[in-house]
Amino acid sequence: MPANRFNGFTEYGVGIGLRIPHYQHILTRKPLVDWFEIISENYMIDGGRPLEVLDKILDQYQVVQHGVSMYFGSASDPDPEHLKRLKTLVRRTKTPWLSDHLCWGSVDGRYTHDLLPMPYTWEAVKVTADRIRHVQDTLEIPVVVENVSSYAEYHVSEMTEWEFLNEVVERADCGILLDVNNIYVSSQNHSFDPFTYVNAVPAERIAQIHIAGHSKFEKYILDTHDHPVLEPVWQLYARTIERAGPTATLLEWDDNIPTFDEVHAEALKATRFLDAAKAKLDAPAVEPALEGAMR
Repeated sequence: MPANRFNGFTEYGVGIGLRIPHYQHILTRKPLVDWFEIISENYMIDGGRPLEVLDKILDQYQVVQHGVSMYFGSASDPDPEHLKRLKTLVRRTKTPWLSDHLCWGSVDGRYTHDLLPMPYTWEAVKVTADRIRHVQDTLEIPVVVENVSSYAEYHVSEMTEWEFLNEVVERADCGILLDVNNIYVSSQNHSFDPFTYVNAVPAERIAQIHIAGHSKFEKYILDTHDHPVLEPVWQLYARTIERAGPTATLLEWDDNIPTFDEVHAEALKATRFLDAAKAKLDAPAVEPALEGAMR
């Protein structure tokens, strides 16, 4: 297992998304949770109830920020005011790293509020990597980029999605938030082997993993985050942990949200894979001579 300089967070274990329906349960019952992931844009404000709740959460839990509007692949540079507000929130939460998506979604200041796939070209590699470096330098915190689920492809692409991801993170010198559910969704929509993707990603750059549920329709699969994780995704997750070792893992459940206990129980299913990886790391090395004698 390679040393992971981007994953200084191996003891973070399993987190869940902080969602409004669960506020009261969390604040009154104080459940044992390794960490909560927040959507940065929901808290980039000057005051009000969201920040009041966030501060109460921060008094008891580690919080990790996840963004949905950086759009590293868009044609224009990030808005300086957006970065200023984001940096203020980063200082408030003391998030150990910041994640956002490898996608585009804005043109000339107009935002689609969607995570659109990119053309996998060398020009896009350069522009995207430069933008990530700029954000990382401005925020003064490690940035990790997430692969998105996709439903369309570009004829101009010059490489596979995983080759594009690898080139971007190497040039940007950033980490990866590997969403194994997104890999599975895209693999079924575009007919590639999802394990080829997982096996090709540099394990030493995987700082966080997302797991989630999806919905299967007649001609495509949709990334819906509205029910438990399905078995093919658990298999990809197991392979990722096998390669990367114990890695901070988050369950996404963003629609038809059940009780806190149900979401938490689903998230904790990941611990069996994390515990197995930790046990492998902790196992004493067998001396070569002794290993031969045991055969």
